[in-house]
Amino acid sequence: MPLPSMPPPRSARRLPAVEEVSAGGVIIRVEQGRAELAIIARHNRAGRVEWCLPKGHIEGTETLEQTAVREVAEETGIEGRVLTRLGSIDYWFTTSSARVHKVVHHYLLEATGGELTIENDPDHEAIDVAWVPLCAHTSELTFPNERRIAQAAWQRLAGDP
Repeated sequence: MPLPSMPPPRSARRLPAVEEVSAGGVIIRVEQGRAELAIIARHNRAGRVEWCLPKGHIEGTETLEQTAVREVAEETGIEGRVLTRLGSIDYWFTTSSARVHKVVHHYLLEATGGELTIENDPDHEAIDVAWVPLCAHTSELTFPNERRIAQAAWQRLAGDP
């Protein structure tokens, strides 16, 4: 009589860990004396709509700042220049083949041109884009960690360290 098969040890079933680095930003404009930021909507893996800050992977030999400027322009249609670094967010998620540790570096950008559009998004992840008020508690963003980055932008613009 054969022995019952045992499941592989837990460590053998664990997916490999992968590190990813991205950059993006809070791009702002001032309209009628009010600061606004451009945010994008996309579908998450479950199909729900999430409003988030534009961000994406580094391409080639880009710096983090260059990536932030490019990704913001691609996903929102708004061109900008970096004013300062706002901070980083890191989180884990799982794909079918790996556990991914992602670090996203965020920058404060000043809008210098362009028009809101998602037509230039090469990945077609963005389904909508909008200007929303930037304030001490920007509530339109889905994720608390991104609301924290928007709050850091507000504090920088208000002159707080």
